[in-house]
Amino acid sequence: MAKKSLPLLILLAGLLYVFLLHGLLFKLIPMALIIVYAWLQFPRSDRKYACLTAAGLFFCMLGDGLLRFFVVGLSAFLIGHLFYLSAFLGRWTYSPLRLSFALPLAGYAAFMGWKLHGGLTSGGQGDLVVPVFLYVAVIMLMGFFAVMTGNWRCGTGALLFIVSDSILSWNMFVSDIAYSDVLIMGTYYVAQFLFAGSIRHQSGAAHGKRDVTIQ
Repeated sequence: MAKKSLPLLILLAGLLYVFLLHGLLFKLIPMALIIVYAWLQFPRSDRKYACLTAAGLFFCMLGDGLLRFFVVGLSAFLIGHLFYLSAFLGRWTYSPLRLSFALPLAGYAAFMGWKLHGGLTSGGQGDLVVPVFLYVAVIMLMGFFAVMTGNWRCGTGALLFIVSDSILSWNMFVSDIAYSDVLIMGTYYVAQFLFAGSIRHQSGAAHGKRDVTIQ
């Protein structure tokens, strides 16, 4: 019963934070619920993917709480993406079509790096160029490995995470974006929920159960 009602509770908590109850506590509640949801998806065996994904969720929640200390929060998110990357790497399946995603992701990373470099240097924040560039590289790699799993939850979640962080960084360092808070947190919560949901479906796929895949 709890597993079935949690998605609705996560949705309500996310909407309350985005549109009504601002503040750090209300920001973290949806992520805490998503972690509980992930825990309820844990399989009885083959827990490596589940543990790595849950660790990614936890460090991203830490990043949420610590983002006011930008480099510290960014570091927590980076660690979270490394856990996600490791989880997705273990589910890598080769496909020429999915492999072709490397080119647009690399092009987008170059574009964001160029724009962020200009924004950071012109804003007197040149000391952030290296950590920001490192973060961009890691999240793009995470996105690529997510696509290579062939699982639509992983791929869609990763791309939404990239969208969320792109809006956040553009809004912080390049120029203001209208309704940025709604766009950032909306795509972010959906991305994390999809990652949590991928635990059950990835584990099922490992035991021969079919799930929708990206060919």
